[in-house]
Amino acid sequence: MPQLPQDILMDIFATLEIPDLVRVGSVCSSWRSAYTALRDHGQYKRSQTPCLLYTSESAGKNTVCLYSLGEKRSYKVTLPEPPIRSRFLVGSSHGWLVTVDDRSEMHIVNPITGEQIALPSVTTIEHVKPIVDESGLVQGYELSRHTARRVYYRLSDPEHLKLHVNPTFDKFEAIGKYEPTEYMVYYPDQRRTLALAELREYLQYKAFVFPDEKSKGSYIVALIHNPMNQLSFSRAGDDKWIWLPPYTDYEDCSYSDGLLYAITLRGAIHAFDINGPVIMRKIIMGMTLDRLTDCTYIVHAPWGDLLNVQRIVDEEDANVGSSEHVLRSTTEIKINKVDTRAKKLEEFKCLDDHVLFLGHNQSLILSAKDHPHLKANHAYCTDNSYLYIHGFKNNRRDIGIFNLESNNWDELVTQPRSNWPPPMWITLNLAKMN
Repeated sequence: MPQLPQDILMDIFATLEIPDLVRVGSVCSSWRSAYTALRDHGQYKRSQTPCLLYTSESAGKNTVCLYSLGEKRSYKVTLPEPPIRSRFLVGSSHGWLVTVDDRSEMHIVNPITGEQIALPSVTTIEHVKPIVDESGLVQGYELSRHTARRVYYRLSDPEHLKLHVNPTFDKFEAIGKYEPTEYMVYYPDQRRTLALAELREYLQYKAFVFPDEKSKGSYIVALIHNPMNQLSFSRAGDDKWIWLPPYTDYEDCSYSDGLLYAITLRGAIHAFDINGPVIMRKIIMGMTLDRLTDCTYIVHAPWGDLLNVQRIVDEEDANVGSSEHVLRSTTEIKINKVDTRAKKLEEFKCLDDHVLFLGHNQSLILSAKDHPHLKANHAYCTDNSYLYIHGFKNNRRDIGIFNLESNNWDELVTQPRSNWPPPMWITLNLAKMN
């Protein structure tokens, strides 16, 4: 066949999603040239259907599997060292995974381009202090329990309170009721000593990579971390994390028009302007939930609304007495429009022709018309319960397609063969970072 001009090839290739685009770039030299030009010149704008990213022991320690919802098949992608199966996965957004290695240090990695970037050391986070040996090498960490307001210690059983009211703590402040089954005890600052790999079991909760709107090819990383789900961030090229006190209990983040948004477990929404010489915080919405939900998400809808999404999960013990057989299943998802003027929530009854993606990824709403392989008015969910994921690494995950009208589950065609690291959605991206 006569060869088509490169500009025509690029127009055709621009209609393909990334798995198909990468394949056509391997057909011949002229197609490769068109694919490379489309990728490198920033002309590829095709909206992507998220893939389910998971690992498999049989695939190898450096390999991730990407399950395509459109093709109903998995692809295998090899990632750079260290082995992905030895890392913790704490987030994905805009095509980037956020990982934590066995020294508790973080990287972002793009599975499609293979690009990997080290983030600032965890020792620059406000609550982490390195423990070094005589030669200056880091051998462990001290993790503080302090917040901007007070030091905390959480108890699940009020009968144990008397064990912690120790008169030797001369600056003991108060015992305050936090929930009917949870209490907070406040002490002077306490630090917990942790091994290199042990810190990641406690510190990193959820992380996000957002394109920096002020600089093409640059990025911002937001990190929700313990103690008590506080918030820090860093930019490309930074050598430290910047703490955003004083609030706690953050669950999810988004970024829009130069503002970093964060939502708490009780529905409070804060917006941070991190682009000026002084960081400014605005309270968009106070606490709106009377009770704690299992997960709370913040989503910027394509039609311009800001949404508060609540996920209610039921737990079932499939084998009495064995925590290894605790099964979690989402029973309800509530979607609310945030009325920023009236400072109230307006319940959404139906997403119509849109689709929701929830989990340890950036929360998304996509059009089913633009992604015909997806089911309208459904939520595609992966498990993102921090305590459950870290506490029961081998348990079955709360993964599937949730019908928002009937509150019923549709199973994915395939279930991940490995529950650790936790499977999550990722929206593939060919763009490279500066």
